[in-house]
Amino acid sequence: MIHRDQLVAILADAFPEFAINADHADLPYLVLGDLARFIFERHQLRDAQIVRTAVQLIERLHTEGDEYVKEAATIGLLEGIQSVWENAGHNPQEFADLLLPESRRWWNSLERFWSAEIPYVGADLTDIAEAYAPPNIDGAQ
Repeated sequence: MIHRDQLVAILADAFPEFAINADHADLPYLVLGDLARFIFERHQLRDAQIVRTAVQLIERLHTEGDEYVKEAATIGLLEGIQSVWENAGHNPQEFADLLLPESRRWWNSLERFWSAEIPYVGADLTDIAEAYAPPNIDGAQ
């Protein structure tokens, strides 16, 4: 299991050419935002290896991470990638098309949330939705 306190070190190991801003080192979400920009820049340079590494790492964070890491992979990194791509005038779908299954589920959930189809990210994912379902207080099934 990947724990919160391991996240920044795992990012540094996966992307040795990514310089972590020392001011952000203790703030994983800021590091993930910087990483989203780095991935986009490398994508623009047609660095397919960095993009492949990113796709594999994001999947690993989703499948092996603790709850904090999984949320950070979605809200910190996937959402960051969506924003960076869109703000640069590029279609984030280019990146989404490369995602592995679990990461793709979360990407799609982000899309549905931003389209106001669901009330929160993950509401459409049954395993998550069941965990957050309101209690049945009237006894109805």
